Amino acid sequence: MEDNEVGHSEEEEQKSLLSFLEENEDKGGQFSNVEEHWEEYTLEEELDGAGTMGNKDASEGAGGKSDSTTASLEHDLDNINNIQAMKYTDRICLLTLQRNLKELNDIATEKELVVQKARDKLSTCQARIKMLAKQLDCVDTEIEKEEEAGNVAALSRLQATRRRLCTELENEKDFELKIALTLKDNRLEMWQTQTEQGKYEILHEQLKKAEEELEMQYQERAEVRIWKEKIAALQAEENRRAREKKEEEALKEYEERQKKILEDAQRNHKKAVCFLRKSMARIHEKNAKEEVKTQEHMERRIQAVLSLKTSITSNREKLQAVQVRNKAMAFEAKKQEMKMREAILAEGGNVAKEIFLHKRLLEHEKEKQAARELQKSRKIEIVSRILQEKAAIHKQKKSQSCTKAIKGRGEPGGSLLWRMKTWQHIEKTCKRSVGVIAQSQCSPSAGSSAGERTASVGKISEQIAHDVLCESSEEEKEGDETLIEPEFPGLWNQECDRHKVSKEAMDAKVKKDSFEKKMEEYQTGIFHKQIVSGHERKGCPFYSKPSCIHFKDFDVGRVYKKKIVLINASYSVNFCRLVGISEWLKDFINVQFVPPGKMPAGMSCEILVTFKPMRNENLEGEVMFMAQTGSFSVPLKCTVKRCILALDKELIDFGSHVVGETISRTINLTNSGALGTRFRVQTSVGDSSTRRATAESSPGRMVTPCLSDCAHEKKVSDSPVTSVVEKKEQVCPDHREEVTCCVAQAGQQRMETSPSGSSAEQLGQDVLNSRTDLDTDNAHHLVELSPEETPVEMMLGKVTEGEIGPFSSVKLQVIFVPTIPGDVQAEFVIMFDNSDCKPLCFSAIGVSTDVPVWVPNPKVDFKICMYNRLYQDCVAIRSRAKTTLRLKFKVCKGLSKHMELLPKAGYIQAQSSFSVQLKFLPRPSLPEDAGSYFNEETRVLEVPVTILIVNKAKKVNFTVHAIVTTSDLEISPTQINFGYCTVYEAVQANVTVTNKSILPQEFGFVGLPEFVEIQPNDGLGILLPLESLTLDIVFKASKAQEYSFELTCKSEINRQFKLSCKAVGVHPPLELSHSLVRFAATALNGVSTATLYVMNSHVSANRLTHAVPRTGSGEPAPLGPTWFEFRVPEDCPVTITPSVGVVFPGKKSLIQVSFSPTLSDQLIREEAVRRLCRAAATGAEIQKRKKDEKKEGKKRSISITKQQSSRQLVGDGGSTHLPSPCSSEQPNPKELKPDSDAYMAAQASLLRNFRGRFDRYIVPCFVASGSMDGKKGSENLSCSPYNTLYVELHCPAVAPSLVVTSDNGENTVSFGDVAVGHRMLKRITVQNISSEKMELGFSVLNPNGPFLLVRPVGMIEPGENETFSISFCPNESKWFFEKLDIQTAKTNLTLRITGRGVTPSTVCSVEEVLDLGYVVVREKVTSTFKIQNTSTLTLRYSIQLDSLSSTRDKDWQRLPSFITSPLQRREFVGTQNYSGLSAFSIFPTEGEIVAGKSQDFTVTFSPDHESLYYSDHLRVVLFGKDTAHTILLRGAGTARPVYVAGGAPLDVPVESLAGTFPRPLLEALEGELQEPVKSVLLILEYVEGSAAPAVTELEVGAIHSARFPLKKDPEFSVGSLALLQQKGFTLRPAKGTLERGQAKRIGVSWVPPPDSDAKDPVLVTALLTFKGDIKESYRILFMARVVSACAATE
Repeated sequence: MEDNEVGHSEEEEQKSLLSFLEENEDKGGQFSNVEEHWEEYTLEEELDGAGTMGNKDASEGAGGKSDSTTASLEHDLDNINNIQAMKYTDRICLLTLQRNLKELNDIATEKELVVQKARDKLSTCQARIKMLAKQLDCVDTEIEKEEEAGNVAALSRLQATRRRLCTELENEKDFELKIALTLKDNRLEMWQTQTEQGKYEILHEQLKKAEEELEMQYQERAEVRIWKEKIAALQAEENRRAREKKEEEALKEYEERQKKILEDAQRNHKKAVCFLRKSMARIHEKNAKEEVKTQEHMERRIQAVLSLKTSITSNREKLQAVQVRNKAMAFEAKKQEMKMREAILAEGGNVAKEIFLHKRLLEHEKEKQAARELQKSRKIEIVSRILQEKAAIHKQKKSQSCTKAIKGRGEPGGSLLWRMKTWQHIEKTCKRSVGVIAQSQCSPSAGSSAGERTASVGKISEQIAHDVLCESSEEEKEGDETLIEPEFPGLWNQECDRHKVSKEAMDAKVKKDSFEKKMEEYQTGIFHKQIVSGHERKGCPFYSKPSCIHFKDFDVGRVYKKKIVLINASYSVNFCRLVGISEWLKDFINVQFVPPGKMPAGMSCEILVTFKPMRNENLEGEVMFMAQTGSFSVPLKCTVKRCILALDKELIDFGSHVVGETISRTINLTNSGALGTRFRVQTSVGDSSTRRATAESSPGRMVTPCLSDCAHEKKVSDSPVTSVVEKKEQVCPDHREEVTCCVAQAGQQRMETSPSGSSAEQLGQDVLNSRTDLDTDNAHHLVELSPEETPVEMMLGKVTEGEIGPFSSVKLQVIFVPTIPGDVQAEFVIMFDNSDCKPLCFSAIGVSTDVPVWVPNPKVDFKICMYNRLYQDCVAIRSRAKTTLRLKFKVCKGLSKHMELLPKAGYIQAQSSFSVQLKFLPRPSLPEDAGSYFNEETRVLEVPVTILIVNKAKKVNFTVHAIVTTSDLEISPTQINFGYCTVYEAVQANVTVTNKSILPQEFGFVGLPEFVEIQPNDGLGILLPLESLTLDIVFKASKAQEYSFELTCKSEINRQFKLSCKAVGVHPPLELSHSLVRFAATALNGVSTATLYVMNSHVSANRLTHAVPRTGSGEPAPLGPTWFEFRVPEDCPVTITPSVGVVFPGKKSLIQVSFSPTLSDQLIREEAVRRLCRAAATGAEIQKRKKDEKKEGKKRSISITKQQSSRQLVGDGGSTHLPSPCSSEQPNPKELKPDSDAYMAAQASLLRNFRGRFDRYIVPCFVASGSMDGKKGSENLSCSPYNTLYVELHCPAVAPSLVVTSDNGENTVSFGDVAVGHRMLKRITVQNISSEKMELGFSVLNPNGPFLLVRPVGMIEPGENETFSISFCPNESKWFFEKLDIQTAKTNLTLRITGRGVTPSTVCSVEEVLDLGYVVVREKVTSTFKIQNTSTLTLRYSIQLDSLSSTRDKDWQRLPSFITSPLQRREFVGTQNYSGLSAFSIFPTEGEIVAGKSQDFTVTFSPDHESLYYSDHLRVVLFGKDTAHTILLRGAGTARPVYVAGGAPLDVPVESLAGTFPRPLLEALEGELQEPVKSVLLILEYVEGSAAPAVTELEVGAIHSARFPLKKDPEFSVGSLALLQQKGFTLRPAKGTLERGQAKRIGVSWVPPPDSDAKDPVLVTALLTFKGDIKESYRILFMARVVSACAATE
């Protein structure tokens, strides 16, 4: 297999080698072809003298150089052919050898790397062994020390460490042996590889030689390609020269034509100025009239505004009266409510409930009344609509019957009459209905009641119905009158009918005029102005596509259809309906239009227009429509087929030609119409085909009448006629022909431009008459040849007649054969068979000459030439002579140094041509040598060159033209000093390069150093003539050193201009990560942020290892901390944080740059002042007009008494001295406050009209080295201005797509102070002020923060407002700040959200319990307490009673408090009144407490039955959520005006479990048993061994009651005093007197008697009796016991 593969590869190599040899043979053939082409090219160059450009040296040795270049080319080609290419097999072997040697080198490198790694591992292992041995010695030393010390624990630890170290040492030694063996093997392999490399060193050298040979071969092939390209370039240059010659000839002809056209245009301009002045005068008059109309319109508008203002003031007075009345009614209602509240309170009812029910009842009555009124108004509207529909149906039936009757009679003109009647009926109906509706809409609704509105609606509907019925009755009468006419009128009756019809037509005309007037009134009633954003829509409400309906080139009998599209161009929704078309188009045009209904702005609808022509004539009209904002129409045209014939030119100028030549020119006859015709070309009437003048008469006699005639015609005809006349004046040398041509051409132009055919025919006849008159008058001035002797020099070609089809053209040929020297002219007329086509005229002129020798190109133009450059051209000379002529060429003496003709003399053969080479080498002395031939201002050279014909007196001249200019480039300035430049930035300097030449020059700065850059276009470009170009030379230092260098600028012709430069490179201690920050397009009031780093890479002062910071070649900067400071310019919307800092070596500091564009405060203030001034001027003007109106009113008023008139005059005089707003001074912008309305309006206006701006800022960063301490401060810092760093900021600001419309457009959402734990919601409204639909995105707020985005907006339409909410719920007392970015596709809107959490704090005058004491049943007592707001937040409070809580029923179902343990016991609502109302009430129940203020609360206790356990919980709740204070309300109700309080309870507080008897039963028991029904238990505990007695109290009191008026103060006394004293009880006082409203305390103390048993409690009963007007007794139970000290403490 291997042998087969080797054989196959050898065959492939042989095939490739053969193909390579064949390619070399082909290339050899190509080289031979190249040699042949080169020899041909050099021979042609020597014969023709080609090569138009070259320098002075090249021109002197042109022949020698061409020979040398040819020889060198042939030599190079021979050498190339002798080169033998390297064989393919050798190249394959070369590549294989190269690959094998590379693999061997890679293996050797790999082995060296493996050996190096093994050595590193071995050295590491040996170092590890040494370290372990040292550690083992240290451990042995410590073991000996610990053994001596006897420290067993440390000894055992050290022994374990020693064992571990020994193990590691053994392992390391084993590892060392392994590494040594591996290293030995790797070394052996490396040495073997190196030995192999030594063997192949010879192959390395051979490989290098082979590669060099291959490279030489590639270079030689490249040279061959270069020679080929040079030969091709020379051929292309020859072709380019030929093309340039042709272009020069064409350009000369074009310039001559342009000169003639320019002269004609100048003459025409002078004549057109007169017409322009007249038209401008007419325009000025028209503008003056329009200005007067505008002023009148403005006065009418001002009067309307003034009347509107007066109506507003009157309505305002009415509204004020209504408001006063409403306030009085509200005050009365409030009084009634207070009376009702007092009455309900007196009755003991629920005030809130009763008032709520009363209000609901009143609202229900109002709703019922409004519903009745609405129902009535709807009934009236329905009835009116039904009546309208009935009237319309009736009217439609009548009109249809009348139409049928008129069609049956066939009376002429009836359709027009009935159409007018129908329009009149529609107009009347619409006018009345719309007028009534407009009155109802315009009536003021502020002071009208619902009843008045319904009444007005009823009247309107009745009026509409009545009008409709009246109209229908009138139509019936008219129909009856029309039907009385006979069915078949006779001949005698037709005259009367005609008279009648004319009378009816007159009536119809009168009705039509009245109808148009009424329609205008009707339109003013229903049309609405469209005012959007303060701008009124003007112009046509709908645009049509196409704007004109044009049926062109129609045929009778065919049907044409066209669709047009109507587009709503108004600002809002609009309607559109078809009104009709012009009367004369109704028989031919049919319009199909379906009303589309409501059409939003920008929507469109389609209309189909059908045209069926019956007659072959042009029609014009319009299709009329009606829109909501006014009527509009679309023009309609129908044009028949016609011929539109025109010539592309009216004058054929053959120029100057030699006798015997034949020249032909063509003229195009074009038909741009749709109708064809037959044409015929002939010579003009009265003229032969050619005319020639012998010039006997003087030219002055004939030109004057021609000019006078043309001037007279200029007043009648248009400007094209005058231009033709002027052309004819220039062209026609013969005076007779001049006048004839002038008149004929003027007549022709009149025929073409005249709108009517009769005038054109008359003009043509006048032209012919004028021609015949001129022929007869001037016959004696002309000498004409006989027809036999006159040769035909200008003739027509083959096509003289034929058919020209629609939309086609025909070429007509005119041939000029000059036979006699002189000027030749011919007139031609094109006649057409179509009578509507007027004849077309054109003329041809030419000049024939008879010189035997002539120059085809009499003007040799070298264009623009430069000094010291050679320019060559060939001048061709032709001979028409039949013999050989000798020619000599002569140039003026002054220019012999600069211009030369070769050869200087020569022979030209008969009827052949001769070429002369013209060489032009302008030298700097040309202006002095040329003299008058050279214009120094224009730099134009015109040199005449004379051709002398030997033995001939006549000379032939031709002119050499050239514009000579310099080739200098001026560089300003010539020296640049860049100054100090850091290595992190670039310094830019501007250089101006000026082209002193009037030719464009290419230039380029070549050989630029690496640290210099030139822009634009890398210092390359083209300078136009006399153009100056500013170049930016950017210098960027690569390292810290001093620079001095030169820049070289080369021009296109290899001239060099030098520019010297100097600079000093600085390496600062700090560097910036970014020197250019490009912010994204940021909307106004938005924020864009970018980050960069300040880095200190100065970690070593060694200059050899890296570049150290220094200035130029100075000392390096000190090593250590380096300070920086950013200085932001003033009025720069950029913030840099931090702006000052220090960076330690090897560290970096993060810098944040924020860009927040805003509107300038000065700009806003100026805009506000402008708006205030405009408003003041408008107000002053209105005030002035009001004063003028008042004065006019006073003059027209009825005369009154002298006293009144004198008072009035005094009042007028006083009013004239009042200062007007206009006379006040302009407000100072600095006095405007940012929160004023004018400031806010100006800011919003500028924000919406902002068009964007781009600002560029450069912020310096100053750098200082050194450390700063507290004592010396910054004295140790060394700062150099050359180390300053710069940051360039590109800040584009754009108009915001979104603006905030809420809170006066503020972008800061401030929640202010909010209570901690409470939520506050704010709504923010944004508006889309862009023209695109936008999708909004919101940035994520802090999820753990207090701010929350509620209901975000997804999509917003253009101009739409959307609202979203942000809630604030602080969780602690501090300030909070966040930013919310509203993201759109283009810009972002940043909202700054702030708020402060405040912990609400209050102080209550009552701490926990408010005891209202004892109150007589069915009486009340009040008590007040105060709550003070000690926080900075306004607190919203509400007072809640547990007895009125919704959870009261659940609380009653729990266990009572006396059953539960004291730890679990809770106070519930106690005894309540039997009426179901709470025994306690408080006022006010809700409200707000301002920060730092206090609020008084009144608590009322009114029991309705006797109980000691009246209680309730009062809660002060803040913000409906937090309970600030809880107060327990207590009270007791008693049936008698005396009470006893104190002691332990003998019953339960829950009334249902107390087991009390009803009141009547208790009274019966008291009467029968005469026992006290109330008992009081006093418990006294004496501490064993204590010297202090056991003490308690008992309270007795008398209540001030209106039910029990006491005549005598009650007295109290305690019985059984002896027994009590015996038992150890002592009472003080035991008796006393109580005043009303007074309470006294009875102190009880107990000391156990000596004979008492400490284990048995003492129980004594005594009776407490009240005496006076009311007698009451209480049983007092005294229970005492002795307790130990431990029990007492527990």
